[in-house]
Amino acid sequence: MKTVCELNQCAGCMACLDVCPKGAITIKDDLSAYNAVIDENKCINCNLCHKVCQNNHPAKLMPPIEWQQGWVETPDIRKRCSSGGIATAISQAFINMGGIVCSCTFHKGDFIFDFAEKIEELQKFTGSKYVKSNPKGIYKKIKEYLKNGRNVLFIGLPCQVSALKNFVGAQYETGLFTADLICHGTPSPKILEMFLNQYGHTLTNLQDIQFRVKAKFMIYGDNKGIITNGVSDKYSIAFLNSLTYTENCYNCQYARKERVSDLTLGDSWGSELPIDEQKKGVSLVLCQTEKGQWLLQNSEIHLENVDIEKAIMSNHQLAHPSVMPKGRNKFFKELKSYKFNKLVFSNFPKQCLRQDVKRLLIKMHIIRGGGG
Repeated sequence: MKTVCELNQCAGCMACLDVCPKGAITIKDDLSAYNAVIDENKCINCNLCHKVCQNNHPAKLMPPIEWQQGWVETPDIRKRCSSGGIATAISQAFINMGGIVCSCTFHKGDFIFDFAEKIEELQKFTGSKYVKSNPKGIYKKIKEYLKNGRNVLFIGLPCQVSALKNFVGAQYETGLFTADLICHGTPSPKILEMFLNQYGHTLTNLQDIQFRVKAKFMIYGDNKGIITNGVSDKYSIAFLNSLTYTENCYNCQYARKERVSDLTLGDSWGSELPIDEQKKGVSLVLCQTEKGQWLLQNSEIHLENVDIEKAIMSNHQLAHPSVMPKGRNKFFKELKSYKFNKLVFSNFPKQCLRQDVKRLLIKMHIIRGGGG
């Protein structure tokens, strides 16, 4: 099997699919790893896939020139966002200045990338997505916008930003603005599908899906908890314990304080701000470039200083990649034979049992649901 990058280290950025002139590349999803596989019968050895691959050629890493925390100044926007709503605020400002925003959305069962040119279109991007997304086709479209003189703001994972910079090239990078999200790692969408199937759901029969509301981690399908509201489900437990990511995530070269984007956005965990502000959601903001400063200065946001060391301690992805749990390999070996929930329970029995008991107490009306 001939692959674009090292075996089992593909991040699924999909840039190689967009750049290949012969359609010779397919992404093989083995649940535990992605691979960009080259069909040698179609390949003309142009080497474009290897050149655009962010794994082979990562974009330049830049140290932050500013560390801050804050939130969007519009309370309604802050309320519906996972964190402090900074991504929405800079997106609104960017559109108001004639730009186009590109980010991930859930559409007809897939986690794809789309564009927004109007403020009302930004709502489709709201919310964290703890699953691997598919940017296929988006690189070509962004480059075309840039060629035509349009400014584009891309919000995605650092590996996707790195791939986009490779694809666009220095010639058209002037109009490209980027924001990367602090990333734990990402599971295959097939893992999410396995979890949902246990409850009679599929991704295609859901109109909307959410992975958290503020600090409450659980899967919501069409605004309703897949299991009892207020109880963390086993997909969330597996995700937060780094069990289900594809193999490349444990070797991520972007999990460090130096970043590839103009801005880096995440949650300001460990913040010393008043507890009522923390409950409303506070974003962590790292700024690497003058473009990033321009985005912040032109957005309606409230920013405050942040303790850099505490920010890194509370976001280990700013220091090192997620650590692979000891039981991960066994988990994937047994995944085809056993139910997803059972395998997660066997790996994290105490955490799962605590949530199972909580679920029972809520059903018995001994405690109230809706809590974290």
